[in-house]
Amino acid sequence: MSERVALYLQDAHDLRDGLDYVQYAEKRGFEAVWQAESRLVRDAIVPMAAYAAVTERLKVGSGVINNWTRNIGLLAATFLTLDDLAPDRVICGIGAWWDPLARDVGIERRKPLTAMRETVEILRRLLNMERVTYHGEFVSVEGIELDIVHGRREPRNVPIMIGATGDKMMELTGEIADGVVLNYCVPPEYNNRAMELLERGAKKSGRTLDDIDRPQLVVCSVDYDQERAMDTTRELLTQYLAQQPHIAKASGVSQEVVSEIHSILGWPATKEQIQEAKHLVPDELILRISASGTPDEARAKVDEYRRNGCTCPILYPVGGDVNLLIDTFAQE
Repeated sequence: MSERVALYLQDAHDLRDGLDYVQYAEKRGFEAVWQAESRLVRDAIVPMAAYAAVTERLKVGSGVINNWTRNIGLLAATFLTLDDLAPDRVICGIGAWWDPLARDVGIERRKPLTAMRETVEILRRLLNMERVTYHGEFVSVEGIELDIVHGRREPRNVPIMIGATGDKMMELTGEIADGVVLNYCVPPEYNNRAMELLERGAKKSGRTLDDIDRPQLVVCSVDYDQERAMDTTRELLTQYLAQQPHIAKASGVSQEVVSEIHSILGWPATKEQIQEAKHLVPDELILRISASGTPDEARAKVDEYRRNGCTCPILYPVGGDVNLLIDTFAQE
């Protein structure tokens, strides 16, 4: 029986190369491709549309967009449009974003749980082709619907998956979402707590943990030279530990290491700064929170995440030969 596996693309590759990668991933039996949208570098929606257009079976997910910067009507219309392009193949991965980036572009992330609950509820109702009036604290709409004159008017099958990191958001995800996008740069045992929280949330809506899909981002660097694979991951972790505090906290890295890296890196970080600071990331951390090494070593680490509750690893190729990574985890 084949195992579920997906590909994660961010901004490390030329966008047109990404089209080749997703076609190859589909050919080798991958289930999905997820496109990042985190830093101010690459919007998720444009690549998702491109991936959907050049594939036939591959699911296409946002990994993840935020719930602050797209009006709820536009958000629903966007995923309706993607579903028109690739019916029943689109996944809406959505998250609460993070500071300082959100703050720096004028977003005040207050009451993130309330904001997420309202977004998910109204997005789902709109994609279900309901006419919606709702006046919440963050979402306020009056008699709106997806105003389709030409095309399919039936409810759309677009799973909504929350990219949750904190405990309260994880529990909310279990309650209201179709699934969770578990974070990367965490050890496999991080998932144990996540499973407890998801199950607690699921019970609130009369569901079980098995009703919640649990794909997980996994940093994956595959090379026949283990040291080279690890060094590529080291550069990524250097940047992420300093600039995405929620990931640093979840990974269990000491604040002392994070502060020291932070003192070297600017925003955005330059390649020179990353090279200067990367020695601060120890081998032990790389091996603990990523799947980095030879093909056999990478497969073994990914299996640890599966054993700890991940239903579908979403592999983030941080460098090197992307096709080698796809071959390493191929199902066909």
